[in-house]
Amino acid sequence: MEKERIDDLGIDNLKIIQNKDYFCFGIDSVLLANFVVSNNNRNVIVDLCSGSGVIPVIISAKKKYSKIFGVELQDEMYDLLKRNISLNSLEDKIIPIHDDIKSIEKIRKKVIEVTGNGAIDIIVCNPPYKKTKTGISNPNNVKYIARHEIMCNLEDVFKTASLLLNNKGKLYIVHKPERLVDLLEIARRYKLEAKRLKLVQPNLELKPSIVLIEYVKNGGNEIIVEKPIIEYTESGEYTKEIYDIYGM
Repeated sequence: MEKERIDDLGIDNLKIIQNKDYFCFGIDSVLLANFVVSNNNRNVIVDLCSGSGVIPVIISAKKKYSKIFGVELQDEMYDLLKRNISLNSLEDKIIPIHDDIKSIEKIRKKVIEVTGNGAIDIIVCNPPYKKTKTGISNPNNVKYIARHEIMCNLEDVFKTASLLLNNKGKLYIVHKPERLVDLLEIARRYKLEAKRLKLVQPNLELKPSIVLIEYVKNGGNEIIVEKPIIEYTESGEYTKEIYDIYGM
């Protein structure tokens, strides 16, 4: 299609189809996929708000797991999700689910259908960052829904994750640091305790622009604040850590 492009992820020859009229993934998705800890070949992973599927595709190359389910509501993005699974020949590993993340029983039913049980070990989510009636309203509805809490908000994410996850299962989220109070307080309401937190700064002088958080369902109340990720050197080039994450 005219407005589509295929981006090389630089990992195992994996590629992603993107459409500039829709929501294109950024470094936050790449960092989140890298932040996930999955060391068990039996792990079942669910990616909420999956978009074009970049997070499941990256995880498929970097982590151990059994199956990954990508849940996406918007028709346009779900089409890209399916095509990206096919483009990378991952049909046996990544299963798309065309539904609302609030459709908990439908998601669980699909997981049972594929795996034989409803056990979910890890949930990943790059949710809309902006509250409704904040920021600039995008006339492109696909982008607007991807960026604003129109169809799902943080409470929806935490509620769904809490109901789907196994006991001691993990949730991984990327968001904006200015929402940190909400990210900790709302999660705790749903028995999701923040255990690891990592900030991402554009450079050493600027304040953090991204926060990555790992939660554990029914976890203890201690949190590890990890060393921040710095994106760019003083000369404006990516730091070695970013190059390593991208596999460059």
